Amino acid sequence: MAGKLLIIGFGPGSFEHITKRAREAIQESEIIIGYNTYVDLIAGLLSEQQVVRTGMTEEVSRAQEAVRQAKLGKKVAVISSGDAGVYGMAGLVYEVLMEQGWKREGGVEVEVIPGISAVHSSGSLLGAPIMHDSCTISLSDHLTPWELIAKRVEAAGMADFVIALYNPRSGRRTRQIVETQRILLKYRSPLTPVGIVKSAYRDRQHTVVTTLEDMLNHDIGMLTTIIIGNSATKLYEGLMITPRGYQRKYTLSAETQPLKPHQRLKSEAEPWALEQLEDEADFDESFEAYDEEGELIEEDESVDNAEPALLKSSPQAQSSNSLQLAMEALQLVSQGKDSPALAFDSKLIATQAIFEFAVSPGIANKKMSAAQLCALGEIVGDRGDIEYSPHHQLIVRVQTDDPNRITSELSALGLLLSPIGDVAQIKACDFCNLEKGDSIPYAEAIHNRIGNLEVPKELKIGFNGCGMACYGAVQQDIGIVYRKEKFDLFLGGKTVGRNAHAAQPVAEGIEPNELVDLVTRIVERYKKEGHPNERFHKFFKRVKEIEGYRHQEAVGFVIENALCGD
Repeated sequence: MAGKLLIIGFGPGSFEHITKRAREAIQESEIIIGYNTYVDLIAGLLSEQQVVRTGMTEEVSRAQEAVRQAKLGKKVAVISSGDAGVYGMAGLVYEVLMEQGWKREGGVEVEVIPGISAVHSSGSLLGAPIMHDSCTISLSDHLTPWELIAKRVEAAGMADFVIALYNPRSGRRTRQIVETQRILLKYRSPLTPVGIVKSAYRDRQHTVVTTLEDMLNHDIGMLTTIIIGNSATKLYEGLMITPRGYQRKYTLSAETQPLKPHQRLKSEAEPWALEQLEDEADFDESFEAYDEEGELIEEDESVDNAEPALLKSSPQAQSSNSLQLAMEALQLVSQGKDSPALAFDSKLIATQAIFEFAVSPGIANKKMSAAQLCALGEIVGDRGDIEYSPHHQLIVRVQTDDPNRITSELSALGLLLSPIGDVAQIKACDFCNLEKGDSIPYAEAIHNRIGNLEVPKELKIGFNGCGMACYGAVQQDIGIVYRKEKFDLFLGGKTVGRNAHAAQPVAEGIEPNELVDLVTRIVERYKKEGHPNERFHKFFKRVKEIEGYRHQEAVGFVIENALCGD
């Protein structure tokens, strides 16, 4: 029986702002999947549910795990703060479903439960800043090219939108908010009101009302939402108020209005409306009239008498995408002004493809030839980059529309290519410059069987060709040491952190013909039963036994939390 996916936006985080349906959905779910901080925020609503929690940048694994559990018949809640459909998990879950060929009819049921987004919760604390046309822009360029973000900021500034900025600054991303301010100051007064809200409706809520020129002098981080007013936004009693435009028709201080109710929607009361503007010459000159066949109607032909005629910016206007239409509109708005019209760049519609992979000379070989290095440098060029990793690999990132050509060329030179991310990797020694090579075929056999296999969290399988274990196989998630023509096995090493520890020795003297199958079974069980983002040593501790090998607690010492809070 198919399960159900409940994609829940629980609002800013305070219980009183979680909707009734969101509470019900959380409580009726069997599994809760979410980012660590979000799970903590709703902890008071949890009872017996299984909880799968992950860290930052693990959104894809959360979505994949949610879909997998739902297909097993579970009722799964995927939680987001704010609204799940605004920079939340709703779109990503649907993308994963689309990749798997999901159909609404017969597939797992999906319910998206709306919540109060950050723009609205922050706006309520600032007064009424988003009473008129507005937009939201995320300044995070981890998934979207900065050039495209800058274009959107430019367009929003020129079009006089009230702008809500999400993800304005992080520890690593500090220039984006500076560039955004610089762009907006081209179109707006330095005294434009700006509201800065941190942790709206949470324990550490902090609100500042300032100006566009002074905004960078205040604390801005990942928990901050910034609302920048438009040209009409006013400051009053420490609040931001954006007029809707009622003053054009109404006298707000009068009890009796000059226009009676039946007069308020008449054309003479709205000289700024589209129908009235069509009679003005400067508006007519901005467009040309085309018939249904796309042919230009000559000046002596009456547009009023040509029933099928349409006003368009070009005969192909109806097939233009929304970004093109928006850019054309902005160009019309900017005519006659000092502000330059924006040029439309179709290259910015989609994120440019960046091919990221790991490359090494082989499982045992640690030496690269000059020809291999030259070919790699030529492929990467000026726009790519190569990063050295501590795992006997080079990480390569290059913009390309043809990754198959790159992989074919490098593979032909004898290089070993691997994906980046949560995959199994054989991390072997150099076998004393290949002089102690008796166990190399077993390392290569393990790589051929499970190397690059997708797993819940990156998995390093250390392999040493003699009892010296000088490459530290016993420190890895899984360690294999060749000794006296047989193998010793170690499980559950913790390679990082102040409480790092070696793997637990679980077996000695494993026969060579048993090794590959044994390691494959261990890794395949981890792939099947591990939680998203769960490291192997935590998985071993949770399941207690793998292939008859029982987990034992590592003897360690108590570590006090660092003063910095890390």
